[in-house]
Amino acid sequence: MEEAHNSTPEVANIVTLLNKYMGEVDVIRFFHHYENIVFSGVVIIILAIIARQATKNKSFFPDKMQNFVEFCVESLYEFVTGILGHHYGREYTPFLGTLFMYIFVMNISGLIPGLKAPTSSLNTTVGLAICVFLFVQYTGLRRLGILGYLSHLAGNPKGVMGICFIPLMLPLHVLEEFIKPLSLSLRLFGNILGEDALIAAFVTLGIAALSFMGSPVGLPFQTPFMLLAIITGTIQALVFTMLSTIYIMSMLPHEEH
Repeated sequence: MEEAHNSTPEVANIVTLLNKYMGEVDVIRFFHHYENIVFSGVVIIILAIIARQATKNKSFFPDKMQNFVEFCVESLYEFVTGILGHHYGREYTPFLGTLFMYIFVMNISGLIPGLKAPTSSLNTTVGLAICVFLFVQYTGLRRLGILGYLSHLAGNPKGVMGICFIPLMLPLHVLEEFIKPLSLSLRLFGNILGEDALIAAFVTLGIAALSFMGSPVGLPFQTPFMLLAIITGTIQALVFTMLSTIYIMSMLPHEEH
């Protein structure tokens, strides 16, 4: 067990343990300081290896790995096209599908002994939200053009009354564009941090239950909550991706929705 940088209890990971016993080594201290980036990088490597293995020897009769990856891609494609339609779904599924898989694996990586869920850090979730924000704004500029993009921010004013309300609507819509990524990051961060803190609390309780015996391990009180964390981690990745898809849809020309 350890206390996180924000005083929230969490289960110790391999980097934390190395820092505890080898903290005098500069490399270990560096990894500990940037441990969320380290574990985010580990997730990227895991996903890259899986993708490489699934596509290395593609066959008409796929093996289990290829079949699993194709199932994931097809499911994500159907999910995105259900919101954006088939034409735009095909275009935006690579970004949104990668976003979902990356967040999902980060969410559940904290359940693997020695690893940590990087999404329990606000820095990670804010970084993800900024990527979505920039992609959405790029989509708006590319699809609407500069004038159409500014018109969108002004609330697509129509007639004299619409023009009169531009001074009110423009700052509100601009503020809304910044609130969207903020809400994305806070929602994901809060849920994953809460899950990790809950699991850590029951790990501590399990250890305390057998402490009178001097046992090096405790009762697995955390197991039901780890199973629940798999479900909630999936839901949080899905919610983040769904809201990102909706934000992209809001930037598409209305006649193309």
